[in-house]
Amino acid sequence: MLDAIPNAEQMETLVGNSLYGIWNKLCAFIDEQYDMDCLWNKGGKAWTYEYKYRRGGKTLCALYARENCIGFMVILGKEERLKFEKDRENYSEEVQKIYDGTQTYHDGKWMMFEPTDTSLFDDFIRLLKIKRKPNKKH
Repeated sequence: MLDAIPNAEQMETLVGNSLYGIWNKLCAFIDEQYDMDCLWNKGGKAWTYEYKYRRGGKTLCALYARENCIGFMVILGKEERLKFEKDRENYSEEVQKIYDGTQTYHDGKWMMFEPTDTSLFDDFIRLLKIKRKPNKKH
């Protein structure tokens, strides 16, 4: 567990101004679609912080932060991979490349993206929809 949740200033100092903007937009984008529990943790060896979206014991996705870098991770299990593969040509080349380059473990493909702009956000939401239908009423 984290000793303290980072505040906006700490996050902005860590990842930099433009990436902090992307981080906030990504969180807002997910929050628009999903009502989830959000948990801050230490980011393990590779990252400073982890910010996880969970509900009912299941993780939807996680965001990661370290110096001058943010990460977005989605884990696709077996059924979810089949759904992705059926629809893969509708995803950007970059997402397909990351999917293909991600090792498959017994519990799925741990796809990690390092967004520097919002260009993949629509693909991110489509990946999340494979995992779980949005549960926010508009």
